[in-house]
Amino acid sequence: MLPRLAVIFLFVVSLAPLASASRAARAVVNKSAIRNPKSAIVRVAVLDLGRTETGARVSERLAKMLAGAARAQGGTRLSMLDRGLGAAAARGVGYRGSLNMTLAEARNLGAAIGCDFYVTGDAQTIRRSSSARPVYFESYASLFVVSARTGRLVLWDRPAAEADHPEQAESSLLTALDARNAARYAAGIVEAFEREERERFRPASDDVAETLIDLSTDEGTEAHKDLREPAPYRRLRPAYPDAASRAEAEATVDASVEIGADGEVGRVEIVRWAGFGLDDSVASTIRQMHFRPATRDGEAVAVRVLLRYNFRKPTVPK
Repeated sequence: MLPRLAVIFLFVVSLAPLASASRAARAVVNKSAIRNPKSAIVRVAVLDLGRTETGARVSERLAKMLAGAARAQGGTRLSMLDRGLGAAAARGVGYRGSLNMTLAEARNLGAAIGCDFYVTGDAQTIRRSSSARPVYFESYASLFVVSARTGRLVLWDRPAAEADHPEQAESSLLTALDARNAARYAAGIVEAFEREERERFRPASDDVAETLIDLSTDEGTEAHKDLREPAPYRRLRPAYPDAASRAEAEATVDASVEIGADGEVGRVEIVRWAGFGLDDSVASTIRQMHFRPATRDGEAVAVRVLLRYNFRKPTVPK
């Protein structure tokens, strides 16, 4: 049985002034720039899935399957970027295969590759043993589909296969990346693309944002010395999903959280994702929390804070 991972909760509050522009100062967006979903071509890159032979074969299989997958509804098509060029661009900006990125890091990587979405991850064939099965082999692929525009994790998956021999395990894994799975990944990309197009040109509401004091970055600490930070009445521990346990995932999940003057949680956005169900677990936990509100000069104020959850593997006593 794999060891459970310890969860370390950190309440991170860095002070910074809110820098939201007023509606009058915003540039008028030319809506003709919206790509027609009936004829849009979405550029997708499949990056290296580690430096193993299994990783190389899974990357190649996945790229071929996605190239042939298209979502009938809306007519959006996927255009696969050259794998070699995409991988070279990623290496050129120092990407080393991280599966735990901030939105800014993920956007920067996508900009360097020159795509709309990219697939990254890790694939290996490893030797395992257990009390029920002394020696066997597992082939797995941790797959992360990421939006280059927003930096968000669109979807994640971890197909895996076990067999008595490594070749059999890998063959079963490659078979699992069949047309049905590829179509599901393609559909997820198309849905994310269409959602982002709608969000991109949706009129923004500044009324709430302008009343928030932004405490989620490292800038502007001196400007808010007189503000008492919000504090949770009770710190809840997010559940550690079985998928994360199977993957032995260690990660940091950051969430940008709006806390009203009444101490209640408003908008929650994951700004450093980890996949494996950890992001959903963190967001669900935060929405159950209640806070003593932030105050300034004795008056309760609405703020935006950064909450950080570290998932770490416990130390095994020798």
